[in-house]
Amino acid sequence: MNKILYIPTRYFPSLSGAEFYIQRIGEILNSKYQYDVDIFTSNAIDFKALRDSNGKILQENDKYYSQVNNLKINRFPINYNISINEKINLIKKLEPYKRLGISDSCLERFVENGPFLEGLIEFFLKKPEIRYNAIHTTFFPYFNLIESLIIGRYFEIPVIITPFFHFSNPRYQDPFLQEILTKFDLLIACTNLEKEVLTHDLKIPKEKIKVVPMGVDYKKFSNTSNSNIFDFKKKFFTNKEKKYKMVLFCGYKNYEKGAISILKSIPFILKKYRKLYFVFIGPSTEAFNKELSKIQKLINARIVNLTPANLTGYFDKKKIAAFKQSDIYLMPSRSDAFGIAFLEAWSSGIPVIGANIGATPEVIREKIDGLLVEFDNSIDIANKVLKLLKNQKLRKNLGSAGREKVSQNFTWEIVAEKTHNIYQSLKLK
Repeated sequence: MNKILYIPTRYFPSLSGAEFYIQRIGEILNSKYQYDVDIFTSNAIDFKALRDSNGKILQENDKYYSQVNNLKINRFPINYNISINEKINLIKKLEPYKRLGISDSCLERFVENGPFLEGLIEFFLKKPEIRYNAIHTTFFPYFNLIESLIIGRYFEIPVIITPFFHFSNPRYQDPFLQEILTKFDLLIACTNLEKEVLTHDLKIPKEKIKVVPMGVDYKKFSNTSNSNIFDFKKKFFTNKEKKYKMVLFCGYKNYEKGAISILKSIPFILKKYRKLYFVFIGPSTEAFNKELSKIQKLINARIVNLTPANLTGYFDKKKIAAFKQSDIYLMPSRSDAFGIAFLEAWSSGIPVIGANIGATPEVIREKIDGLLVEFDNSIDIANKVLKLLKNQKLRKNLGSAGREKVSQNFTWEIVAEKTHNIYQSLKLK
């Protein structure tokens, strides 16, 4: 049996593409390919908790703390009580760390990002009898990457990373952050564009990088059965508004994801198309809430704003219904290594609009299954939304092409099979 150690930054009920990626491939590898999968992670729920004690953490009495579906979860508390320098000194004393050849500047930046899981490292260093075939970690640029490398060097086993490298986001252009990616035995990129950047800019050999896309639970979103279907419009629209069109965004509501740019585009859209709702699903930010308040004071915009507090997880009935009843999926982001939500939209048969930056131009085939806009260009966003709203045939053709593409190439079963083949190429025994 192949024994794999996963060390993600967070885990469900934390909600983001990186967490869901590890969750779904781990579950499928365990059930279909008989892998022995161990999950070791932090107790953080939101990003703030990775380095700030005021963030949200999962309590030990939570039903998901130690078990999610068919996998056991090992969570460790984040140490907030010692200084950055104390953390750095603790790590630099570790013999496996010394063999990594990481610069002090690189270490400092990752320690600052968190999550600092002193207990996780101690757990493995005190149990030399534990054996894994490989370690797989995600995502860049958080401290669990260094923790994974330390444990990998201690056991002398391969360490794999799926970085979800947002190469178009200036925050991730720091060479001291990027340095860590050169230390892994194998990298899994989500697109060929990501691989190209890792090879060209970071000088990582091509043979050390494999390309595996993201996936989706296709049947969850493509199922057209009327049984047990939640009626999103009935819940959030008035009776007179049920025939109104719906534009959906699902993701972290920040500048990088394009959520704030969407809000700024709404006045331009409503000048030419009034019978319309905008739906935002995902964690809010202060910047988003501020812009939302401004837009709502300026114009009478119909906006449904849902957060994780309103949902029950990735397959929440309101979320799935929102995808199925929307007319357009809009996520003009510069911070996606792929974008699971595009796959969810296509599975639901609706067209997508993304930003013409980063990896997205490889994911969305322009004018075949979606449209591309300039990042943070509210006028361009408005014009592309209006183009789709006014052309039912185009919406149907783009959505149908996307659905066909997903069903053939982007299910989690396909992703898990490709990941299994990569693990086997490492000659796991």
